[in-house]
Amino acid sequence: MRKLSDELLIESYYKARELNLSQDFISLIETEIHRRSLSKKVKVSV
Repeated sequence: MRKLSDELLIESYYKARELNLSQDFISLIETEIHRRSLSKKVKVSV
């Protein structure tokens, strides 16, 4: 996850939600979003 750009991470989050992927996978992305302090750029459902 750390190798993804911020933009790609955010895109991946929205796509994972859109495709209704595993909640565990979505949680990993959400954790990385919080770690990078990007929560204000994304509406995270946590």
